[in-house]
Amino acid sequence: MYLITQMLNGLGAGSIYALIALGYSMVYGVVKLINFAHGDIIMVGSYMIFLTLGSGQPLWVAVLVSISFSAIMGVLIEQIAYRRLLNSGAPRIALLITAIGASIFLQNLAQLVFGANQKSMPKMFQLPAIRIGDMNVSNTLLNIIVAFIMMAFLQVLIHATKTGKAMRATSEDSGAAQLMGININRIIIFTFAVGSALAAVGAVLYTNTYMQIKPLMGGMLGLKAFVAAVFGGIGSIPGAMLGGFLLGLAESLSVVAGQSKWMDAAVFALLIIILLVRPSGLLGKHMKEKV
Repeated sequence: MYLITQMLNGLGAGSIYALIALGYSMVYGVVKLINFAHGDIIMVGSYMIFLTLGSGQPLWVAVLVSISFSAIMGVLIEQIAYRRLLNSGAPRIALLITAIGASIFLQNLAQLVFGANQKSMPKMFQLPAIRIGDMNVSNTLLNIIVAFIMMAFLQVLIHATKTGKAMRATSEDSGAAQLMGININRIIIFTFAVGSALAAVGAVLYTNTYMQIKPLMGGMLGLKAFVAAVFGGIGSIPGAMLGGFLLGLAESLSVVAGQSKWMDAAVFALLIIILLVRPSGLLGKHMKEKV
C-alpha cells in the first residue's frame, strides 16, 4: 500500500511537471528556444492567485487573473528579451543566456516585491474525498485529469486549427511560412501566450497541492519540467506528458527506496541517461541539421 501511495503522489507531481513541460515543448517546437524563464512564470502565476484571493475575490476570478497575467508576462518576455535576438538571427547561445537572465530577473523582482519568505496558501478546491486505503487521492486525480485535458486541447489546437497549421509551418521553415503569408511574429507571440497560460494552470495545481509559495520556487520546478520535456522528446506534446509522469514516478520510487535525499539527483541522472541512450527523447524525432 505504501508503494501505491507513493506512486500516486508521483503521478500527481508528474502532472504538474507535465503541464510545465508542455509550455517548454510548445516554445521549442516553434522557435527552437529553451525558455528558462518559463519556470518562473509559475511563480508569477502563483503570486497572482495569492494576491487575488487575499483581496477577497472568489477562486474562479483568481484562476482567470493568474492565467491572464501569466500569458501577458510570457508575451512581454518574448517582446522585450527575445524578439530582437530572434529577428536578427542571433546565435542560440545568446538566446539561452538571455533566457537565464530573464529567469534571474523575475526571481529577484519577486523577492523585492513580496519578500524572500515563504507564504502559505489556502486550500482552494474543496473536493469530495476519494480514498485508496488511508490516502485521499482527490487532488492527485484532479492534477492528472487537468493535465490530460490540457494535452488534448493542445493536440486539437495544433492539428485541427488554422493557427495550429501556421505554428507547424513556422516550426518547419519560418522563411517559407512568411512567403506563404503567415505572420510568424504573431504566431510566436501566440505560442508564448499559450505556453505561459499552461504554466499558470500548473501554478493553480501546485498551490492547491502544496499550499505554499516563494520567489525561488520556479527555479527547480522549471528545471525538472525541462528534464521531463527532454526525457519525453522536447517539441512533442505527448512526449512532454509522458516525461512529466515518468519523472514524478522516478521521484516517488526514490522515496520508496528510502533515498528521498537523492530525489533531485535521480531526476538529473535520468536526464544524463536519456541523452546518452536516446538524445531525441522517448517520443522525439531524430532531426539532422544541414550545414
